[in-house]
Amino acid sequence: MALQFRSAIPASLLLITLLVAGAAFAQKPGGILKMYSPDSPASMSIHEEITNVAQGPMMGVFNNLVMFDQHVKQNSLQSIVPDLATGWSWNEDGTELSLPLRQGVKWHDGQPFTADDVKCTWDLLTGKSSDKLRVNPRKSWYANLDRVTTSGEYEVTFHLKRPQPAFLTFLASGYSPVYPCHVPARDMRSHPIGTGPFKFVEFKPNEGIKVTRNTDYWKKDRPYLDGIEYTIIRNSSTAVLAFIAGTFDMTVPFSLTVPLLKDVSGQMPQAVCEMSPEGVSRTLAINHRVAPFDKRELRRAMTLSLDRKAFIDIITAGNGDIGGVMQPLPEGIWGMPPEILRALPGYLPDVQKSRTEARQIMEQLGYGPGNRLKVKVMTRDVPSFRNPAVLLIDQLKEAYIDGDLEPVDTTNFFPRMVRRDFSVALSAGAGGNDPDQGLYTTYVCNAENNRMGYCNPEVDEATDRQSREADQERRKRLVWEIERKLAEDGAQPALYYNREATCRQPYVKGLTIIVNSIYNGYRMEDVWLDK
Repeated sequence: MALQFRSAIPASLLLITLLVAGAAFAQKPGGILKMYSPDSPASMSIHEEITNVAQGPMMGVFNNLVMFDQHVKQNSLQSIVPDLATGWSWNEDGTELSLPLRQGVKWHDGQPFTADDVKCTWDLLTGKSSDKLRVNPRKSWYANLDRVTTSGEYEVTFHLKRPQPAFLTFLASGYSPVYPCHVPARDMRSHPIGTGPFKFVEFKPNEGIKVTRNTDYWKKDRPYLDGIEYTIIRNSSTAVLAFIAGTFDMTVPFSLTVPLLKDVSGQMPQAVCEMSPEGVSRTLAINHRVAPFDKRELRRAMTLSLDRKAFIDIITAGNGDIGGVMQPLPEGIWGMPPEILRALPGYLPDVQKSRTEARQIMEQLGYGPGNRLKVKVMTRDVPSFRNPAVLLIDQLKEAYIDGDLEPVDTTNFFPRMVRRDFSVALSAGAGGNDPDQGLYTTYVCNAENNRMGYCNPEVDEATDRQSREADQERRKRLVWEIERKLAEDGAQPALYYNREATCRQPYVKGLTIIVNSIYNGYRMEDVWLDK
């Protein structure tokens, strides 16, 4: 018995030691994560881009002041956590947001991070600095920001003109990294310098993007990966075949249609796949400043010609959602209840009744079977935009509108949209997991990313009113009223919200797919390879 007892002691100790060691080494460091990207971006500068093919690979190069928790699937004001800031506090009247900053953080070139970098970033974004961004698509986010001040090297305060309870969601967005004060904005387009878990290595247009582990990251045990390589493959079927063949560890998030997902499931049953909403709608973008689309009634006719269920049935194989400006329930926090949504123009289940009204409007405007309106329908030259654009053209025919598809490369598509060098386009909605993000980006008069040239002072006033409201339920009703006005004006009708899959090898661990944003979940510092 004694011998058995003595031999049991080291066995127990060995078991405990193994358990502790297993816990300590649960996340294995090392390895290059390989994935693909569906398109080639214009630059590497997050603050100048409006597509996640640039923002996604670069999010891990930077830090924000605060960020959405990368392990919470639904982004909200309540899921925001500190990043370069160690916390935050508001003054009594809600017009001053103060954030103490981490000390000892370094930029990738070895320079120290200080409060001046934060002030420089937001002076750049608000147009107050001598340095300038080539394009500044989210400048309108900060219309309520009066100034940023510093208190020593490690504290900043954002001074607002009026209370804005959701202002913190701007700072937490994947589109809101802190830029270094000592690097010109033009250099950030080709060789970005950040403080994040990964350092930029290279960007070869139409070929790929590479980042490598930041060995001096301020989170000493992060990142786990040695690097990430993004190979640009425009053809979705080719990319999926490469994933199935083992060339890639995961697909680009939100990229697999139902047929492609079936291909993966059939040929690679061990793959871990998630079907998730993108959080961004496909939209009918109409240039309000180009005749005859400057006529509100014509835009209404276009809206009434739409069959949203057909988009979902044909494009998403039944996996999409019908919604308005804000992402629909349940993943979208601010989505309208179905009974309110159905009351908007173009949302009646009786599509033929709506199309009859659309044709009557067009006839009153002088159009008809013998005098059809001809227009080019511009869109991005990628399948996720081209395919619904073809269906959109088919539906517009129901209102005597004949469209010709004009596919445009991504690097040219967004500049043309910003210049309003189009009449009609199939584009993407504003996105954003808070109304302030989507409304101020796209719908207020003269916003930099208001591609339609839409302007309604009543909507601007209502947008400010909902932004001041701290009570979420009251704010929802204000937002839904704005949605009604936007729908009546034919501002930018939402066609449908997509749901697509993300697949990964079972050894890819630590990845959380966000259900209400395609922009906020790419920090990748917690991802590791179990192989």
